[in-house]
Order: sequence, then structure tokens, then C-alpha cells
Amino acid sequence: MIIFSTTDLHQKLQQHSVKQLVICGMMSHMCVDSTTRCANELGYQTILIHDACTTRDLEFNDEIIPAKKVHYSFMSALAGFANVINCHEFIQKKID
Repeated sequence: MIIFSTTDLHQKLQQHSVKQLVICGMMSHMCVDSTTRCANELGYQTILIHDACTTRDLEFNDEIIPAKKVHYSFMSALAGFANVINCHEFIQKKID
């Protein structure tokens, strides 16, 4: 969300009639999550490239949650807000 609330990105995208956003980066559990959800709420067609994102181990209740489980949990939750695909699928869509 911070990328939209603290910048003029949304206004710039609207000025250029951008309708679709492709999201990748880190951290899956923070910036990727909030940006994807906010982009969806703002009406963008959102593509999230899951194998171009990453995160780290987290700790909760004295338990370590491995990065892979954190990442997969967030990607599965974000499937309701974006088309979650891998790099190969994205490149194939752009070639076809």
C-alpha cells in the first residue's frame, strides 16, 4: 500500500491509461502483499509472478516459520487478488 499512498504512482498510471500491473519483488509478506491488495482495490488487473518474489523466515509464538511456507501462504492468499503465475507462464503469455 505504501507505494500507492506515499507516491503519485496511481495518478501517473491513470494519466497513461495503465490498466494492468505486473508485480514481483520482496518481501512476499509485506510489500508484495500490500501492493497486490491495494492494486486490486484500485481496480488494476494484477499479475503476480510468484517465483520472482521472495521472503524470509518469520517467528511467531517462539516458532520459526520457514520462508518457503511464509511465501506459499501469502501467494495462496493473494490468488484472490491477482492472477498468480510463474515467470515461464508470464513469458509464454507475452510471446503468444
